[in-house]
Formats: sequence, structure tokens, C-alpha cells
Amino acid sequence: METSEQTTGSNTQESDRSHGIKVIRAAHEMGVTFLDTAEVYGPHTNEELVGEALAPFRDKVIIPTKFCFDLEASRPEYIKRVVEGSLKRLRTDRIDL
Repeated sequence: METSEQTTGSNTQESDRSHGIKVIRAAHEMGVTFLDTAEVYGPHTNEELVGEALAPFRDKVIIPTKFCFDLEASRPEYIKRVVEGSLKRLRTDRIDL
């Protein structure tokens, strides 16, 4: 899979969820295939928005996400908990990057 030349970060303060979904889907229709998010954006609400917006064409986009790193984050049980939460919010079975 190739990524588009233009990408969009998804850290938005947009309070209207349906508008955010429309914007993300319109970006995809215009060729954007790489939408970056993180658990800290919102927190958590941006991953939920991106997951809902991209669900209909999940296999045609690349979704990277990340989490805050601190001393606790180096523990495997913490990483597992964070990744499982992101997967659920993103409505996917994988994190691409």
C-alpha cells in the first residue's frame, strides 16, 4: 500500500463529531490514506473519531497511533493495556505504525 503525498493529522478540537467524520471521509475521498492519531489527543476521543470515520474503508488507509512514554510505559503489561485500548477505540485489529 502506498501513502498519499498529502497527509492529515487528526488532532482536532472539533466538538461536532459528525462534522469530524465528514471531514476525515472527505479527506479520504481526496486521496488521503495516512491519518495519524494518538491516545493523548482528546484524550482517547480522537482515536474513537478516526476509528468510526475510517471503519468503512479501513483496509485502504494507514492508521498510526502512539501513546505517552514514561517509566511506567516500559512495562509490558502497560504497553499491552494501551495497545488493546487503542485497537478498541480505532475499531481495528492492527496498528499500522
